[in-house]
Amino acid sequence: MTEQFSEISAALETWYRGERGAYLLSRLQASLDARLDTAFGYHILQTGPVQCGPLFGECRIHHRIRASEQGGTDIGLVCAGDELPLESDSVDVIIAHHALEFSPNPHQVLRELHRVLTPQGQLFLTGWNPYSGSGLLQRLRALAPRSPWREQSPVSVRRLTDWLNLLGCEVESTSYHYHLAPAGQGRLRAALEGLNDWCAQVGLPMGGIYLVHAIKQVGASQRPRLARRRERFIGLGVTSPVSSPGATTGLTQAGKTASRKKSGPVLH
Repeated sequence: MTEQFSEISAALETWYRGERGAYLLSRLQASLDARLDTAFGYHILQTGPVQCGPLFGECRIHHRIRASEQGGTDIGLVCAGDELPLESDSVDVIIAHHALEFSPNPHQVLRELHRVLTPQGQLFLTGWNPYSGSGLLQRLRALAPRSPWREQSPVSVRRLTDWLNLLGCEVESTSYHYHLAPAGQGRLRAALEGLNDWCAQVGLPMGGIYLVHAIKQVGASQRPRLARRRERFIGLGVTSPVSSPGATTGLTQAGKTASRKKSGPVLH
């Protein structure tokens, strides 16, 4: 774990624990729940620097894995985002929470997510919208010396859509949340929350955070070939999925070992 990652994670954790962060997380969770309701398969993975809690909701997939560069509560896989020690075509659903914008190599992170995702698997990506009030505020914060936000490289929805199309993923939907920060109490608070919900429903692209839902369309036989390597990936079996919800913790040590050995797949 790098010091830079630790600072970024701490800053995000602090914000998400606050009132505004908790409100945003509840809106994001509601949007995810509506889409995860029809998700099926054996394995679901959540990755990214934020450890504010699982976003799996009421998803019916029981084998749940949380991955991050630093250990923590319910973190079952400790590894770099651009070096996932998992077999190709092995995960049915992936939730990538702020996984791209704080990485020095977001293209490789997205390639890794695509690699481990099964054909027709579902990919959910969240990120701060650079074309919003929140995005502007973060750019101002980045001007401060030693600010962890200086390491942020926001990825716009348009750019992310282009990257996904190049990888053979079809974008199913894009939603925007947190158009206005919650404030006040009583009727004022209710009015602002109602306006936020309306903006999200009509799809106004000025929300502080976006949620992109994509489907991997490239079949296993069509995906780019990986260079032959001696490193071993963690296999996720499909015959004996975990019977009770919860983050997988047994992968942690194996993930550390594989992450240290693995230098990252090369796509040709």
